[in-house]
Amino acid sequence: MKARLVRIGNSRGVRLPKPLILEAGLTEEVELQVREGGILIASAARPRAGWAEAAKLGHERGEDRPLVAGSSSRFDEEEWEWT
Repeated sequence: MKARLVRIGNSRGVRLPKPLILEAGLTEEVELQVREGGILIASAARPRAGWAEAAKLGHERGEDRPLVAGSSSRFDEEEWEWT
């Protein structure tokens, strides 16, 4: 698919068709990388993406114990609850 560079102030941009954006799973923020002979547009990596699911799975497997024995606090023993 070909597209034209359009002037945006002192910069240039490319208009991406909506079906292409949806198929690629792009959101408001993207990452740009210069590749030989081109520019790659990719979904922006979200910090800690997938951590919640990994923690839930670890809990279900019983893998969420402290790494160091005796490192729990009063909060850990009396107030902490998995939700």
